[in-house]
Amino acid sequence: MVTLAEVAQHAGVSASTVSYVLSGKRSISATTRQRVEESIRELGYHPNAGARALASNRSNIIALMIPLRTDMYVPVMMEIAIAVATTARTHGYDVLLLTGEEGPDAVRRVTGSGLADAMILMDVELEDERLPLLRDGGVPAGAQSRAGDDQPSVLIGLPADTDGLTCVDLDWTATGALCVEHLAGLGHRDIAVIGEAPAVYERHTGFAERTLDGLRSRARETGVRLLHRPCEGGYDAMAVTLARIFDERPGTTGFVVQNESAVEPLLALLRQQGRAVPEDVSVVAICPDQVAVQASVRLTSVAIPAQEMGRRAVEHLVAKLDGRGGDGVVLLPPELTERASTGPATAAS
Repeated sequence: MVTLAEVAQHAGVSASTVSYVLSGKRSISATTRQRVEESIRELGYHPNAGARALASNRSNIIALMIPLRTDMYVPVMMEIAIAVATTARTHGYDVLLLTGEEGPDAVRRVTGSGLADAMILMDVELEDERLPLLRDGGVPAGAQSRAGDDQPSVLIGLPADTDGLTCVDLDWTATGALCVEHLAGLGHRDIAVIGEAPAVYERHTGFAERTLDGLRSRARETGVRLLHRPCEGGYDAMAVTLARIFDERPGTTGFVVQNESAVEPLLALLRQQGRAVPEDVSVVAICPDQVAVQASVRLTSVAIPAQEMGRRAVEHLVAKLDGRGGDGVVLLPPELTERASTGPATAAS
């Protein structure tokens, strides 16, 4: 087993310097810190978790709050969670997964018990009830704050007010705008948006609301008529939603789908109605690449950068734990990949 002394010798520093890099108790120059961290990785050094926690007054655990709701697409959430866990491990942290829908109570439980050094929150709402606690540094209301009590946090998501918060997310507003821009550029003038389940909008979940803002804004700018209909997903719900869309807007030739469970039912129903994709109807999906390429028609799509979001969140959190990071918003730019599901609008449309 590699020892701390061997790491120090390999990095050309003292054992105490390695200890300070691990504990964060003293400021170490960026160059020295990098040299020590490279030696740790090259030698495969793993400090004793109990000894490290006692020495640094840290648990070396990051809490990840990821409510697993039935109206959310769980594979994307879990892909983010896996990226968080693997990235955290490379920085010497383990992850405590909190999957309940407890809101502020879960924040208080974690901060009050010292279970974790920091928190990452997902499924962020525009007016999220957890945010006041985060802005207080995780100190429960009424508690006496002391120097060093603050618990760093990062949101994977964007609330309405980001002041005093660190957020990492896909630029969902730009994502919605990009989908409309693509279809409008192909001549489509009546576009229907098949959205998430109604409960997602009722909670004012940030990603869904911001995508809708981008869709509507760019539709106004391009002179496109836009119709948004939430959908539970699944064949039966999609059949009702599609019938309603064509009843209200018979000339619809473009679809934007932000609901992974509605993708294949939509394509099947369009085939049953004799509407060819993309000759008669074009479809753009906001979904993971795997969903887009495995659909019965390879879908033009904007990918969800789940791994990048998870990795960036951890890196920002570790920087804050090491005293190297501040608050701010990081928005990942959307990228649209053209495949077989979009084409020019027909002359009749």
